[in-house]
Order: sequence, then structure tokens, then C-alpha cells
Amino acid sequence: MSTDLLTELDARFARAMRDALGDELPKNAPTLISPARNTEFGDFQCNAAMGLAKRIGAKPRDVAQKIVDAIDLSGVAEPPDIAGPGFINIRLLPEALAGALAAMDQDTLGIEPPAKTETVVVDVCGVNLAKQMHVGHLRATVIGDALARLNERLGNKVIRQNHFGDWGLPIAMVTEAVKTRVDSGELSLDALNLEQLEREYRGAQARCTPDRKGLAAVIKFDLGPKALAELETQNDEAEEHLARAKAALLSLQSGDESYLAVWKQISAVTLESCFGNCAKLQANVTEEATAGESTYSNELAGVIEDLESRGIAIESDGALIVKLEEFGIKEPLLVRKRDGGFLYATTDMAGVRRRVQTLGGDRLLYAVDARQGLHFRQVFAASIKAGYAKRADGTDAQLFHAAFGTVLGNDNKPFKTRSGENVKLRDLLDEAVRRAERAVSEKSPDLSADERTEIAEAVGIGAIKYADLSSDRVKDYVFDFDRMLAFEGNTGPYLQYAAVRIASIFRKAQERFDISEADAQSAPFACVEPEEKALALELLKYGTALSAAADTCEPHRLCTYLYDLATSFSSFFANCPVLAADDDSIRLARLRLCSLAGRVLRDGLQTLGIRALDRM
Repeated sequence: MSTDLLTELDARFARAMRDALGDELPKNAPTLISPARNTEFGDFQCNAAMGLAKRIGAKPRDVAQKIVDAIDLSGVAEPPDIAGPGFINIRLLPEALAGALAAMDQDTLGIEPPAKTETVVVDVCGVNLAKQMHVGHLRATVIGDALARLNERLGNKVIRQNHFGDWGLPIAMVTEAVKTRVDSGELSLDALNLEQLEREYRGAQARCTPDRKGLAAVIKFDLGPKALAELETQNDEAEEHLARAKAALLSLQSGDESYLAVWKQISAVTLESCFGNCAKLQANVTEEATAGESTYSNELAGVIEDLESRGIAIESDGALIVKLEEFGIKEPLLVRKRDGGFLYATTDMAGVRRRVQTLGGDRLLYAVDARQGLHFRQVFAASIKAGYAKRADGTDAQLFHAAFGTVLGNDNKPFKTRSGENVKLRDLLDEAVRRAERAVSEKSPDLSADERTEIAEAVGIGAIKYADLSSDRVKDYVFDFDRMLAFEGNTGPYLQYAAVRIASIFRKAQERFDISEADAQSAPFACVEPEEKALALELLKYGTALSAAADTCEPHRLCTYLYDLATSFSSFFANCPVLAADDDSIRLARLRLCSLAGRVLRDGLQTLGIRALDRM
């Protein structure tokens, strides 16, 4: 029997509906089982009879009676009764609830390993060489890491892939610029920092970009020889810088050690900052999980040759495209430009091939901005058409774009600084920790400085991550420090505080009654009061919540569950005295319920990548 009694009831009522109505039952008819609105009438109710009666032309109570006559609820609930026009009331057996809780109260918390382990490859983070991480990287990192953790928690093999933009002409531009300044003694290669590199990147791009529109305007409106000379000189210089960058790219591609040394140092500085930010975010992104575009550079020509030789890609006006009409996509995928240059699509198709055929991926998850939706639909379709998504058993791997919305400011526009620049991720995280430290100091002034610092780090970072993950992934959300750091409502600090409160109960139990959390494990569950039953039923949904979040790639489903669990625990704690219980047996039974609730809260937070605390 499932530890989630609602799932068990759903399965039994579905079977009863088939037995009772046979061919009259519409395909995929829902059981419509939900928690009872009034607990006086039961714990759950089945509302399917009314809709079914209308569809088959029968009386609702007659349909309900047929279902009741066919249902077998032995070991789960009392014989059901019918109320009103056809509601079927269900009262759980106390021993069924206690048994399900006991089955769940193991180290695994009722999460059994999958019958068949899948290899899930998760695209997470995604940074570019010589650039600092900004708020735009927050969601890719946090959501990607949560999807990886969800699948790990369910027992799948997970391979993270941090797609590092470290190759191509823009990279050659900054490499050439840095090498020139290093060779002249203006920069020290060993002393480079990311702020310098970002300035060099912007400067190199500006120098390599001719103002052709400006020159055309000067000529069109005859703005005079001075303006003409200035624009011509500027454009000539830009073309010269661009030519140097293209030569630098050829040097990199040919393995010129003088260029490679500069490029490697730029990469090292960029990734050191990236890994530092990810560590602060408590996101598991490492060097081993980083796959730069440079690692695909020797594969792209082969990809193009393969696509062209098999007729997957065809020439169109000098370029090479893959048509995708059979997938319902009107826009063809461009895989090689007229000048012979490759594109992001070329690299991403090579990435699909590597992730499926080399890494053995059964599911490929890409946590990337929703604005890249068409790109990924095209890449996935083209990869399937080319056979690059084909697994060893001949079936295609599942390719899924876990698209996410934009982080907005209070003006409902993309979150920027006052000067209009992207907010640096490190600045955002540091500010969250500073604010959390002020809030923690006000709430618990007796904490030591070290405790306050440690707690502020966990609360501040947890608040940012939870605010992001608790939002529906595909939607935009407003970044608001005050709301994120609140200790009430659906926030990270609220959940962390709920776990702390449970830890506090056991500290007091040890002090007052010499009862440890381990001692409570021997007590039988006894859920008698409505709030005890409500908390028990909420706990039993944990496995279903985890699976639903992983299957749909929607971490907010787990967030919603944990918030409902914390709310249910708060109601239980307010209405069912634990330490002040009437006798020892009730106290121990409620302590065991507290223990299970605390462990589920901690496990759920850890699965989201949020640190649970013992004190706040």
C-alpha cells in the first residue's frame, strides 16, 4: 500500500468505477477525491458521481451507490456513506494512518529507489568567458541545481553540465586585447581579475564594431568632410581590430601557445568567480561538471559533414539549414552561415549527441531562459531528426527545455541597477546576507557573532533561492528583499524557522523529560485529533510531491508542499500540546509526529538546496 493514502484511495476508487460502470465509464474519468470540507463527515470525499451521472444519463445517487457497492476499502477506510446529491464520504481507519506513517518513518522517508534508474543530464548555470555572473544567471543556476537535486533524491543518476561560453570570435576579441596589453607590460597575466577582464571584453567589442550606419548617414546627408573623415577612420580601425581578432581565433584554433596561455588564464579567472558564486548559492557546480564550447570545437565540422552527407541539412542561399516541418516547426534551423561559420545551434546539436550517446542520458534537461524557446524546439527536433538523441536501445532520449521567466524589479521591468546595468550576482547575494543578519540580530540578540554570521548566510541565501524556486518556473517574478526575508508567509525563512521550532521542541524534551528524538521513535503513532490527522495526511504526500516536481521539472510544487506542511505543523502545534500533553503516551506519540515532520522539512529543504538550521 502506498504511504500516500490519497493516492491509494484514488487507485481503489478508479478500480471501483471501472467495475461499477464498465463500458459506460468515460475514458480517463477522474475520481475527484479531495479532502473533506467538513471533517465531521469524514477525511476525504469522492465527487465523481455527479459528473458521471450527467454523462451517462443516470441519477447521481444511483451512480454513487454503484461505486460504493463495488469499492474495497479494507485496511484503509471504513465503509463509505453517501451524502447529498451523491457525495461519497470516506473515513480513514486510525490503524491505516498509523501504519502508513510507520512505513514512511524510515531513513528513506518512504522514497523508494526507482524500478529503473535513469541517467538525467541537467544543463545548469551557463556562464560566459570574461564576464561576471549577474542576476540573469540566478535562475539558471538555482533551478538547474534544484532539478538535479530532485532527480538525485529520487535515486536517478545525475550528470550536471555547466555550458561555458569560452569559444568563438567574441572570445578571440578579448583574448587578443588582453594579450596585446600583457605583451606591452600594461597588464600582468597572473594578476588578472574579472573586473578587468569584463572591461577588456567591452572595450574589445566596441573597437571591433564599425559604425556603418553612421557612415552611411554622413554620406546620405552630406555632413561634410570632417565628419566623413572621422567615420571612415573609425570604421577602418574597427575593421583592423576585427581582422586581428579573426587572426587570434585562427591562432587559438591552431594551438598557438602564446594565445592559449592568455585564453586559459582568462578562463581560469572567470570560472574561479563562477564556482565561488555557485558555492555561496549552495549550488553544486564544479570544474568537473563544466563543458566549455571549446570542447566541441573539433566536433562541429564533423557534425556539419554528417548532416550534409545524409541529407539532414541542405543548402539554402549559401547557408546550411535543417528543415523541421514534420515536427510542426515552420522555421528551419540554421547550422552553418554563408561564410562557413558555425552557430550556437551547431554546438547545441553536438551537445545533444554527446549528452545522449557519450554520457548515456535518458533525459536531458535545459534550465534556460524562456526567450530561447524556439531555439530549443528547433535544436531538439533537428537532433531527433539526425538521430543524435537516439539511445542504445534505439529509442529517443527525452529532451526538455525547463524554460523560466525573468527576474523583475519593483517597476515590473527586468531587474537592473539604477544606471541600467545588470545587477551583479555576488552583490545581490551579499546584500541578502547583510539584510538577513540585521533581521536575525533583531530576532535573536543573544546569538554570538559567529552564530549570527552563519545563520545570516543560510537565511539570506535560502531566502533568495526559495523566492525563485517557489515561483512558477515559466512566470516572471518581482525581486523584493522585504518579502523574501519575511519570517511569515510562503518564504524560505518561514520554513527554516519551522524546522528550528521542531529542533527546539526536542531540546526542551531532553531538558524536561530526558526524552531524546531517538526515544520517540519507539512510540506508536496515534492520530486522533483533527490537527494530528491533518499533519499526518500532509506528511504522507511527500513522495508524491517529490515525484511531481521532478516529473514536471517544476520545483515550485515541492515548495508549495513544504509550505503546506509547515502550515499544518503550526496548526498542530497550536492545538495539540506536545510537551504539555496529558500523559506520557500522548507526549511520545506527538513527539514522534514532530520528529517525522522535522525530518521531512529538512529533507525537502536540502532537496531544494536550502540549508536547514537548528537555531535562528
